[in-house]
Amino acid sequence: MSIFNNRRLTNQTFKLDIERMQRGWYSDKYFENISIMLNTLHEQGYTFQAESPRFTTEHNQHYRGFPMGDIEVEMQWFNRRKPATLIGGVDKALAMLYHCAGYPNEDGTFTRTWQELEIEAVQDGVFTHYNGDSTNVEPVLKVRGPYRYFAMLETPTLGILSRVSRIATNVYNTLVAARGKQVLFFPARFDVHEVQAADGYAYDLAVQRYNMDYGAKVRSLVSTDAQGDWWGGDGGGTVPHAVIACFLGNTTEAMLQFAATQPPHVPRIALVDFNNDSVGTSLAVAKAMFERYQDLKAAGHNHEADKFRLFGVRLDTSGNMRDIALDPIGDPKLDFGVNPRLVVMVRKALNSAWEQWG
Repeated sequence: MSIFNNRRLTNQTFKLDIERMQRGWYSDKYFENISIMLNTLHEQGYTFQAESPRFTTEHNQHYRGFPMGDIEVEMQWFNRRKPATLIGGVDKALAMLYHCAGYPNEDGTFTRTWQELEIEAVQDGVFTHYNGDSTNVEPVLKVRGPYRYFAMLETPTLGILSRVSRIATNVYNTLVAARGKQVLFFPARFDVHEVQAADGYAYDLAVQRYNMDYGAKVRSLVSTDAQGDWWGGDGGGTVPHAVIACFLGNTTEAMLQFAATQPPHVPRIALVDFNNDSVGTSLAVAKAMFERYQDLKAAGHNHEADKFRLFGVRLDTSGNMRDIALDPIGDPKLDFGVNPRLVVMVRKALNSAWEQWG
């Protein structure tokens, strides 16, 4: 449940591997081992006959004979990232507790014990703070109850909270630095596909939190449909270098055919560095798209004309190359790759391009 919509996400969204999670498949082995130990001690009726080095004699007498297999604890999950963390992943952690807290039976079945636990949790989208003092923390999640019921879930619950919160925090900080500019979430190619849904959700949380804090209207832009799975978004983006290669390096023709075959709501963003001439390619694509738009408008084909609206251009010059529009000045940061000089030059060229159109 996020602070933005108060809607609880369930396992219908997460599709947990419940059976194997109940068996400890996704847990660090020592958690599985102590879970087995505590469940076995419970079945054997073991009672504590030793002493605690931290207790007084009176307290030790109180706990002598205590059934340690049923020891009840309060476990807290909290961040240790200074100064603050944007929290996400709480609903999935709760889904893990709901479906997988409990204990196995001899006949191979599993007894769920969610209802015997006392659980407190913050909502996705809140910030928790940490100043370096581990005695002064803001818990994200608290669980109270017999430890044997949920000992094995520490690994996966920490995993989802850590990953989603880390990505959400990083994206939020990026949005603050970008000062309201659109930021495309484009990490899918650098990680396994199984994490896309959670990562995209973390990104969207950050966008919503940024908009709330700064009164902005930044849109969530993800590159794959999977990244929008948890929040109803769709993937988008530009065209890849590969399609321009398929059109023998003719970026203009590739963009015209891309525009003709995609529905109007798909942004037409031209990738303009394929031939290392970002200014020339940008101007050529803009002119060709506008001419096709005008022709279709004049013929009364308004729907088709809308397909040829150029949304923008994308520069992706390799960091070891210099665009032909730039004269070298001896500073690699201002000569090579996508740099401020090149961006300004392309922007100025597009701003005045219409002056050359008949």
